[in-house]
Amino acid sequence: MKFKTLDTVVLSKDLPDRGLRAGDLGAVVQVYKPDGLEVEFVAASGRTVALVTLKVDDVREVADSDLITVRSSSRRSA
Repeated sequence: MKFKTLDTVVLSKDLPDRGLRAGDLGAVVQVYKPDGLEVEFVAASGRTVALVTLKVDDVREVADSDLITVRSSSRRSA
């Protein structure tokens, strides 16, 4: 598997029901074989916004060319 626990990943698709957009950064908190990941997305304050089970294809590695930005979340709690 390409990802491991505590890797930072980039969401590849919008998840509007979770208040997440493609490009949001998350941290892998659990790896499920053969192709599942539990990913935590947090606000800049450190508060968990969403904890989501995803497929490996739903995220990508962080690239050197990626720029970190800040946006307001439409969800207030996980």
